[in-house]
Amino acid sequence: MSKSKLWTKDFISISLSNFFVFLTFYILLVTLPILALQEYHSSASEAGLMTTVFLLSAIISRPLAGKWLERGEHKKTLLTALIIFAGASILYFFPQTIMGVLFIRLLQGVGFGIATTAAGTIVADIIPPSRRGEGMGYFAMSINLAMVLGPFIGLTVIQHLGDKILFTLSMIVAFGSLVTGLIVKMEKTEKTSQAAVSSSFSIRNLIEPSAVPISVVGSFLAIVYSALLSFVSVYATEIHLANLASLFFVVYAVVLLISRPFTGKWLDQYGPNFIFYPCVILFAFGMLLLSKSGGAVTFLISAGVIGVGWGTLFPTFQTIAIQDSEPRRRGLATATFLSIYDTGMALGSFIVGLIAAKMDYSSLYFLCTFYVLIGGALYYFLHHSKKRESSPKLKSQEQ
Repeated sequence: MSKSKLWTKDFISISLSNFFVFLTFYILLVTLPILALQEYHSSASEAGLMTTVFLLSAIISRPLAGKWLERGEHKKTLLTALIIFAGASILYFFPQTIMGVLFIRLLQGVGFGIATTAAGTIVADIIPPSRRGEGMGYFAMSINLAMVLGPFIGLTVIQHLGDKILFTLSMIVAFGSLVTGLIVKMEKTEKTSQAAVSSSFSIRNLIEPSAVPISVVGSFLAIVYSALLSFVSVYATEIHLANLASLFFVVYAVVLLISRPFTGKWLDQYGPNFIFYPCVILFAFGMLLLSKSGGAVTFLISAGVIGVGWGTLFPTFQTIAIQDSEPRRRGLATATFLSIYDTGMALGSFIVGLIAAKMDYSSLYFLCTFYVLIGGALYYFLHHSKKRESSPKLKSQEQ
């Protein structure tokens, strides 16, 4: 495989597999709470557990995935996780109680956590080192596109076709992730020796310390992103733009897609600091625009600005986590980053929900503007001030 070639069959296949995993996740994320309330007559708190249980099992399983990946078992780990994930999707047809559905969410969350960790590690090995920032950016687009399409597909199906068709569709998409995962071919990887990978229990065997600082920054800013995911449609209704709520993330994704070829290349050429500070300012400015939205134009412009800002920051953080770790510990680095990031997402939905109960959404998003800027300062103290950026030449020589 040519060192400079990015769009290989394996890169496309692992990106598609990741896309199908996240598409399944988002289809069910927005519909299962509705079914919990309508079909199982559960309380709102029980409906909320649909997401909480799923994310908790994903967070807990990721360090174990990182451990297996450190041993060089990349393809085996990915396929095992995808079998669990796709197999769990078949079970949604059978439960008669809310507890049965929660058990399936627990099981599928394990598959999700391991699969997304494995995919992030595999793609880092597939991408040429000199194009890692660009490649990770395109790989992250698989998540962004799933985030746009998943809720739209899920809500459309549940409203017009019912839960059986919804579960059939999610099962087909989940098995799509397995099929595309099977296509990925990896070069023979030497298994890491037992001397290098200790089997004893220790924190260092479950997390990658070098990935923690940038993961904390990502988790900190993810709280604002969770506020967008959870409440932007409610806010749109509040400001009489309910008909545009579904377009918010469409504009977000389209602008992100347009900007991706430039931002990814700049990350490789000039390093993360060159990308981070403009993007965190754009993210903050986008939140300010959103908080002041009085009409459709401002509302949708804010979506585009946030798309470039936060949409670029996420893959930048993941790239930093991978590049700061030893090649053999990329699996643990990916697991560490995603676990800490998802913790921020899970806590963010809860914390922002509590704050939103005390103020209107316009004020909430206005405060998020300053919160994002504090995140910029956090990046400086946790990463920028402690690291001398490697030159692009050195980056390109990394394994």
